[in-house]
Amino acid sequence: MNLRILGKVTITASLLGVGGCADNEALLKKETAEQTVAASSQGSPRKEQKNITNSIAAVVNDDIITLYDVTKESRRMIAQAEEKTSLGESERREIRRTALDRLIEKKLTEQKIKELNIQVSEEEIRQAIDDVRKQNNIPSEDALIAALAGQGLSFDQYRKQLREQIEKLKLVSMEVRSKVHVSETEMLEYYNANLLKYTDQESYRARHIFFKTGEKATSADVLRSKVTAIAVLADAKEGKDFAELAKKFSEDPAARKDGGDLGSFKKGDMQPELEKAILALQPGEVSELVTTPIGFHIIKLEARTPGETKPFESVKAEIEEIIYRNKSEERFSQWAKDLRSKASVEIKNSDTIF
Repeated sequence: MNLRILGKVTITASLLGVGGCADNEALLKKETAEQTVAASSQGSPRKEQKNITNSIAAVVNDDIITLYDVTKESRRMIAQAEEKTSLGESERREIRRTALDRLIEKKLTEQKIKELNIQVSEEEIRQAIDDVRKQNNIPSEDALIAALAGQGLSFDQYRKQLREQIEKLKLVSMEVRSKVHVSETEMLEYYNANLLKYTDQESYRARHIFFKTGEKATSADVLRSKVTAIAVLADAKEGKDFAELAKKFSEDPAARKDGGDLGSFKKGDMQPELEKAILALQPGEVSELVTTPIGFHIIKLEARTPGETKPFESVKAEIEEIIYRNKSEERFSQWAKDLRSKASVEIKNSDTIF
């Protein structure tokens, strides 16, 4: 079971710009860049100074991102990418660059949360945990703890993740989402441009008569079935009751009860050979003999129902959410770029990282 961290209020990585980074396990104590550099220059041996310098990947304002952080994040990303395709060294370098960018953005986001004094109460964390339990059908906190342990997480680690995610949700709401507005005109334009998306597919209702052959059928068996099928097809084409013919001749067990009724279906629901024949028919028409790997079929199209377009009002809320989310992501992306442009970001040891 993969637990959704916040259930209804889970934030997408693209909107938060955190890329799923786990908690940093810094090799250095949490000091300002100035403190670190000062410590390295006050009588420390040259070797020790080099080790400290080499441990820093970037300095973001007064905070440090370590080489360990970058390695840890990029390994996770590389492992995910390699599940789909093999990677060359250039692709690995690009992933490491992306990992560093994500960590810088994450650090800037954390700094902004601190600057704005965004707080998360214990009640908010408790409510988030309750939402997770309900949405994952977990009956108790003990069961949740057991489920987390199965994913290699302690309850305290999970609470910390929840706190960080709620903080970021509040930041996004304050800095981005509260400033995003969706007009009626935008929603109508989206609706008209995507009418197919809100139009049901055409549906069909048909009957069939089936003559079984199959892999084990001999040539004589196949010929015998085909001769019978051709004779029944002639009767169907002459207008004899199709349902009665299906009950009498079809080798589909259900046909004796329902007269070969295939029910209602849409394009893509049927076997390709049958679908091709059905799409070529008008209501009331009978197909020619259709051959499939399992036998011969005669099909009659009973009805063809055009797809209906959902009224704008019935999908208005859905459209508003789509546009709102897209605009929020665009605005957050610009907000993150502006935040970085105003920050002091110094990349160190780029040869080692990339």
